Amino acid sequence: MTNERKVTVLEVLQSATEYFTKRGLENPRLNAEHLLAHVASRSRMELYLEFERPLTENELVPLRELVKRRGQGEPLQHLLGIVEFCGVTFAIDKRSMVPRPETEELVELLQSRIENRELRILDVGTGSGVIALSLAKQFPNAEIVAADISDDALALAKENAAKIGVGDRVQFRKSNLLEEIDGAFDLIAANLPYIATQDRSSLSREVLHDPEVALFGGDRGDELIRELIEQAPGHLKPGGLLVLEIGLDQAEGLLEFLRQKNYHDIELKRDYSSIPRFLLARYG
Repeated sequence: MTNERKVTVLEVLQSATEYFTKRGLENPRLNAEHLLAHVASRSRMELYLEFERPLTENELVPLRELVKRRGQGEPLQHLLGIVEFCGVTFAIDKRSMVPRPETEELVELLQSRIENRELRILDVGTGSGVIALSLAKQFPNAEIVAADISDDALALAKENAAKIGVGDRVQFRKSNLLEEIDGAFDLIAANLPYIATQDRSSLSREVLHDPEVALFGGDRGDELIRELIEQAPGHLKPGGLLVLEIGLDQAEGLLEFLRQKNYHDIELKRDYSSIPRFLLARYG
């Protein structure tokens, strides 16, 4: 009696790549490599050194499930349980939105504007905590508060704070925008939900796996951002800075709204794709 031939690393990669291609995933081979490396507890480079190695059933069973879920549009980061952000590995899952590359640009922008390293900083809508925790890692003397309306997101952010070693330097608050926030800050940063509810049908399968509370900002999309603009003056120190990540086609209306609310030194910055993405304004 002969044993059934086992499939090799290379054969599984080719099969998963073909499966993902048929389902319209971007970078199908890269997705396959990440999932197999995760299941096999290898780096992607190590996989290349063992293309002919037969896979065990203990590897194939979980891999089949992950490949199926990825083919249905579940984000790769959720399946791996991690996301790379500003050079740091954070835990990520369905409790929070997967951070976008634009938000890394937001952190870079914030870092470039922080001169006094003992600032008091507030991150509104912290989600998985990547903005607040990246700043805490970069500026150990800053006092940082991370706020979110979601208990699930705050739990994930706290786990990430402990994971990267800044758990004792960030305070977490459950708050609907600034309702439960005390005191004044030198800097308030926010990447709030900015997608209009009517645009749901245009979103990718991956994005729709993110929590709705982290995606949709109202009928127009910018309602929560406008609420924060109205609330922020009561929580900014004189001359304090408000920094916002915004959605497509929202810049003109929000610029005018900031002027109406008596902000000054207002700036609009584009992201690396030349899309108007970040608003900066001071108050008082």
